[in-house]
Amino acid sequence: MGALFALAAIVLVAIQLEARFRFFRSLGAALVGILLAMLLSNLGILAGTSPAYDFLSGPVVSAGIVLILLSVDLRTVIEAGPRMLAAFTVGAVGTVAGAIVAGLLLADAIGPETWKLAGQYTATYTGGGANFAAVGAALETSGDLFTAGIAADVIVTAIWMATCLAVPAFWPGRAAAAPASTAKPSDDGAHGLDRQLYRTIGTVSLTDVAGLLVIVLGTLLCASWLAARTPLPAVLWLTTMALLLAQFRQIRELRGAAVFGNFLVLWFLASNGASSVIANIVAVGPPIFYFALLTVGIHGVIIFAGGRLVGLDLRTLAIASQANIGGPASAMALASARGYTDRLLPGVAAGLLGYAVGNYLGFAVAGLVRGMISA
Repeated sequence: MGALFALAAIVLVAIQLEARFRFFRSLGAALVGILLAMLLSNLGILAGTSPAYDFLSGPVVSAGIVLILLSVDLRTVIEAGPRMLAAFTVGAVGTVAGAIVAGLLLADAIGPETWKLAGQYTATYTGGGANFAAVGAALETSGDLFTAGIAADVIVTAIWMATCLAVPAFWPGRAAAAPASTAKPSDDGAHGLDRQLYRTIGTVSLTDVAGLLVIVLGTLLCASWLAARTPLPAVLWLTTMALLLAQFRQIRELRGAAVFGNFLVLWFLASNGASSVIANIVAVGPPIFYFALLTVGIHGVIIFAGGRLVGLDLRTLAIASQANIGGPASAMALASARGYTDRLLPGVAAGLLGYAVGNYLGFAVAGLVRGMISA
């Protein structure tokens, strides 16, 4: 409970800093929250690991996804969709290149299972953390290496989320959106999602809160039930049901959904910062941390430099990169935190595509690195 309280307080401070100071407004509340939580955890004030963080990365962020999607206008997807797919593809190429290079450079330091780690990081940095476990189980990665790989992944993923939040704000010639707290209403009037992320349209009633709670809990329950009985992941069912429900006017008009969802996403992102304890790098072994960092670093160079060369904008590239590295939830978190509402659903769609293709790429890269090392 103490960790949840501390992270909620961090989010409140981050929102206030964003609202009152131009410098923090350029960073955004999400990045400020991550950095504050990271600072406190590395100073020993916040724990580096906690069941609260698992809770926030599970049902809490899932609830945030549902609440935000209940306010989404499907018409905003049309323009950004093809560009998001192109950016996601560039990012996947960057991940594959990064894992191969890291595998070859660090083979001696890590040992005979380096090729397995190359496959797992390819999978997880194409479509999110679920793929890491799937490929690791199939390749029978040793327990110690598996655990260390997950720890390094958590740290690097949090660092990369902070990086993607910062890039559109500081890249020269940027075209970053104004933070959602100060952005002008969208062309669709008072119902623009960018505005609803920070304030409600009208007064939130008890009926609104009760209705949203029933929808969120019902959606989470149904998604979990369907995922256990089908090959599709829970996040796909969750997204589908939320979008279908959002097409009913009575549900879409429930007040406060986006505000509540945005807070839950910011809460989740703060927990990512708290999990990034520098001392953990020593515990997992520097070579494994370097493996994850090098893979993501090369991915970043290729997606941002290569993407800009082919004419893709920074907003799309940042969200596509999060779809690669963190999966649909991370893509949505970045889109909502930065106010890139027209790229929210394309980012989720790219993350879901990553779930589908990540494992295939992981197995392919594992086999390729194994052959190159033994040659």
